[in-house]
Amino acid sequence: MPPEYVVHGQYSMKSDVFSYGVMVLELISGKKNREFSDPENYLNLLGHAWRLWTDERSLELLDEVLKEECTPPEVARCIQVGLLCVQQRPEDRPDMSSVVLMLKGEKLLPKPKVPGFYTESSVTLEADCLMENHTLFSANEISITSLYAR
Repeated sequence: MPPEYVVHGQYSMKSDVFSYGVMVLELISGKKNREFSDPENYLNLLGHAWRLWTDERSLELLDEVLKEECTPPEVARCIQVGLLCVQQRPEDRPDMSSVVLMLKGEKLLPKPKVPGFYTESSVTLEADCLMENHTLFSANEISITSLYAR
């Protein structure tokens, strides 16, 4: 689901583009976004793809099964297009006709912005707080009353 639907309950004209980008990244990686978890950085698949791309290691996202069958420049192009499609803000995402041209190599690829649901900074903050013995939650002391019939 695109961020604008999750946060505001509204679909935009670019909601389908977001979903398409998720599918592209899932196909390349061989992993499902909902089931992916990066234990080192606490990132979902979109965040993991973004981090690899910003570190100029995007080809590490490619599923081992596909490595021998794919051309690295084409894979890098698909990853970048996928990241363009999953940008946080709908107005930053390309329309589907541009996506087709980008995949065919007929249109220049702009640099993608942060994807939706990218949580690295908040996770880093949480980890810092935990390391300093701060709690991120309040203790709720409750009592439970059990009713028994006579």
